[in-house]
Amino acid sequence: MTGATGSPGDLDMFQAQRWRMFAIAYRMLGTASDAENVVRDAWGRFSRLDRFAVVDPGAYLARIVTTLCLDVLESARAKRDVYDGPWLPEPVLTASEFDGHGATSGVLGPLEIAAQRESVSLQLLLLLERLTPPERAAYVLREAFEYSHGEVAELLGTSEVNARELHARARRHVVTVHTAPLEPDRWQGLVDEMFVAARNGDLEGLQALLTEDVVVRVDGGGIVSAARQPVVGADAVSRYLVGAVQRFGAGIDAFTAQVNGELAVVALAGDAISAVWFVHADREHVTGLDLMMNPDKLAFAQAQLSRIADPAGR
Repeated sequence: MTGATGSPGDLDMFQAQRWRMFAIAYRMLGTASDAENVVRDAWGRFSRLDRFAVVDPGAYLARIVTTLCLDVLESARAKRDVYDGPWLPEPVLTASEFDGHGATSGVLGPLEIAAQRESVSLQLLLLLERLTPPERAAYVLREAFEYSHGEVAELLGTSEVNARELHARARRHVVTVHTAPLEPDRWQGLVDEMFVAARNGDLEGLQALLTEDVVVRVDGGGIVSAARQPVVGADAVSRYLVGAVQRFGAGIDAFTAQVNGELAVVALAGDAISAVWFVHADREHVTGLDLMMNPDKLAFAQAQLSRIADPAGR
């Protein structure tokens, strides 16, 4: 924390709550950079307080973060309406090692069970974009952090009756399909087959791996060359993948990582992340792909990668 004015005791108290604040903010906003800004602003407010006057620092900081997130969401909606191409949430690495296995924890909090992983999944974060800011806040606080309706009301500065209604409306709009997770080895096999077929220009082989209604969304943000509309259908997607892999695949190393609680493909150009590919699949076919290529929205994951590669910060 730079520019801090609080005492060491204030900082210790704040740091004890930091992961929860970032985890709340990221789920509400879908952007790690904005979540970091919210946490920084929360520290600025907290550090100016008389900490002995704060009975419950966790509840106090959660309310600050919630209020700041609601303000950010109001302005973010307008920006996303004019965003260049599909908008995707910013990816966050959620495993300390890149083997795709083991417990996941860190900046987004514990992700050991399916419900915890779902709360940060790319697909759920996209569904949350349908909600109004208050609905999204009520949903995140209730579903991901198990705050009671009364606690949600206090955090939102509203009545418990209204908090219940906000949560109920959010649940009606956020319809998730619960499916058994695909075994990592099976997922990896489909991904490997897909990339081999794309590199070889094997359109027929690719189409056999894709569902008929497969969709590719690419977030380039107008910064890098990317499809500005979703690519739909096995024929169109197979041609797109062949072109993308053959055009941009030279000099790229790729590895499997746990990102947003699920397996994803991280592409590296040298030491820099050039793309994160979320490959959605059932047992037999690839059902969809979400490609993050906007370098601004890869910066947080890049910083995480650098810290993992060199924990001492050399």
